[in-house]
Amino acid sequence: MSIVCRQFAANLPQRYAASPRHAGCVGYTAPNPIALSARFDMNSSKPAALLSTLFRVRVPLVAAAVAATLTAAPAVAQTQPAKSSGTLVAQAQQPAQQGQTFEEEIVPQRYANNAKVDAFIDEMVSRNGFDSASLHALFSRISYSATAVKLVKPAPTPSVKNWRVYRSRFIEPIRINAGVKFWKANQATLQRASEEFGVPPEVIVGIIGVETIYGRYMGNFRVLDALTTLTFDYPDTPNRDSRQATFRKNLEDFLVWTRDNQLDPTTVLGSYTGAIGIPQFLPSSIREYAVDYDGGSHVDLRSSPADAIGSVANYLKQHGWETDRPVVWRITPDTGSLGIAQAAADGQPEPHWALSQLLRAGMTLNEPMVNITTEAGTPVTVVDLPSPGLATEYMLGLKNFYVLTRYNRSFFYALAVYQLGEAVKAQMEASGALPLPAADTEAPVQ
Repeated sequence: MSIVCRQFAANLPQRYAASPRHAGCVGYTAPNPIALSARFDMNSSKPAALLSTLFRVRVPLVAAAVAATLTAAPAVAQTQPAKSSGTLVAQAQQPAQQGQTFEEEIVPQRYANNAKVDAFIDEMVSRNGFDSASLHALFSRISYSATAVKLVKPAPTPSVKNWRVYRSRFIEPIRINAGVKFWKANQATLQRASEEFGVPPEVIVGIIGVETIYGRYMGNFRVLDALTTLTFDYPDTPNRDSRQATFRKNLEDFLVWTRDNQLDPTTVLGSYTGAIGIPQFLPSSIREYAVDYDGGSHVDLRSSPADAIGSVANYLKQHGWETDRPVVWRITPDTGSLGIAQAAADGQPEPHWALSQLLRAGMTLNEPMVNITTEAGTPVTVVDLPSPGLATEYMLGLKNFYVLTRYNRSFFYALAVYQLGEAVKAQMEASGALPLPAADTEAPVQ
């Protein structure tokens, strides 16, 4: 153990073992190789005894490889667990990338005269007032999607997570220029959503850019086929039960949503996991968070940029977005700060360290305008960004960073969204489409 880690440990009140990272979520960053066996008590001011024996040896860990991307239905990333877990999903695949394509493989008539389907139909009739004969007729027209099953299976050979490679897929000229075009075309709507929901335009632009490149890759799988297949024929994986429960809930919500909005459920297209439209919302999130933001009397996430913008902003607000607050803070890349960040990086997306405790342990911020006196009690999490062959990068994530991980449980994803939005905003400012930010004149109180 390094001297820095020992010093850091000596400043930590004893707590309980850090929880594991959400390793079952495809697309989530690899579990942090060090598990910090003590956590800060944010209300404690008592110095702790030396806890160096509680630090575990750093070992390399790997995460499940991300599903391949689509052109017909670009990979977009398995995210949160079932609703019963307390986390609601916005979308469920890997963010849209360019390049690879897949042929859809379907098997017709699999769900006619199926006992499990019959039981589901009975539930839909009793709980939601559906007509049994109509649902049986509908399910007889649903096809098994072999492609969806293949794409949700974990890769046979796990891959090491690489922040530099991941970042390069999203923070690049094509996506930035597309973001500028989208922002200019929807500037009034973005400003209205920002004022109403308190979410900056660049964050909304960042999410939509990472998800579908501003509607370019929304998927053309039949959502009904995908959701039915993953509800009743999810592959044999360690998380099968929880994933089936998630898809079952989304299948129910999809049928209710299409019925209530007079949509033909056989014509709705989306990703191979049933995520729909420009922001890639799953049906459960559509019912709970989507808003009609263009005055069209119904929500259309596939064709209406305004509905997509309003829905993303509402989703973030409902998950706790804090207006006019930062997403991340940079730390000084010196040996002491990096050592403390390494020790404190326990993979927890929700902020649970007090800034003052990290600073007392010896960390310093690379944020000249942050008033560390007034921010002393601010909860943060340590965001680790490993890249093989390079030094791991670290940042501090605040509440708004955590909110971004509620859209997709990945440190990489959340930071890519933030940085893409910032890059698009900078391009807008450079082109004169946005006013340049006013210079800060008041020095921070240290």
